Amino acid sequence: MLDLFITSKTRRKIIVMYTKYPDFRMHVRGLAKLIKEDPGNVQRELKRLAEVGFVKVQMEGNAKVFAANPKFLLYRELQGLVLKSQAKRSTRNAI
Repeated sequence: MLDLFITSKTRRKIIVMYTKYPDFRMHVRGLAKLIKEDPGNVQRELKRLAEVGFVKVQMEGNAKVFAANPKFLLYRELQGLVLKSQAKRSTRNAI
């Protein structure tokens, strides 16, 4: 269901990760490995999401670490959409 509204597969995976796990913090390569996407695509999507304020960027040593920004205007709405779509998927798989 979420794929109807967020067409980029990589962006969708990133949004799901940061809304399901609000305390999640990770650098680009670690996130790319976790969601099984190309690091270049992950970096591009994280940059876009940082520009609109969905994720925060912090420097830790030489690495940029990305974390969810719960103060983002639509964060709770996106989180609700993700959780509802995940719940629907697990209900469908149980049947």
